[in-house]
Amino acid sequence: MATVLSVSGSPSASSRTNRLLRHLDRRLAAQGHEVIPLDVRTIPAEALLGADFKHPAIVEATELFARADGVVVGTPVYKASYSGVLKALLDLLPQYALAGKTVLPLATGGSTAHVLAIDYALRPVLSSMGAAHIVQGWFTLDKDITVQDDGSLTVAPLTTESLAQVVDQFSTALGHRPVLAAAS
Repeated sequence: MATVLSVSGSPSASSRTNRLLRHLDRRLAAQGHEVIPLDVRTIPAEALLGADFKHPAIVEATELFARADGVVVGTPVYKASYSGVLKALLDLLPQYALAGKTVLPLATGGSTAHVLAIDYALRPVLSSMGAAHIVQGWFTLDKDITVQDDGSLTVAPLTTESLAQVVDQFSTALGHRPVLAAAS
């Protein structure tokens, strides 16, 4: 069993990105991984924007990254790049905070025009932070993620299939063979 840090880079508590990550967290947990969610938006703005490396929330986030075997990084795409709140956190982590780690980058956005944001914006940063292995990421269109009135999440069938494959590849890269056929 691996420890997976699931980082939501969305500035919104009700975002599709955040809900999708928590949905995928359940799949990873069902495969036997310990999943620790981290919503960057919960870190105090003064710590992030003031670059307060000694702030308890930054110290805690740094420790979570150090403890993890693998990291899932999810972000909405804004202006063809990952979110500013995620950038602020990544800037405060140690240079090689991802050394030896397997990383799964995920992004959501309103247009297929942003589909390459993972490869051209996020992946280079993750690589520069020393990630041992960055598995194939996945971009999900906002229209393929529906939040029901009861708060549950529905993901379009083809997207569900694709996400299951990338999550299972991530799980395999962590050294654990996935046993589920489809996301729950």
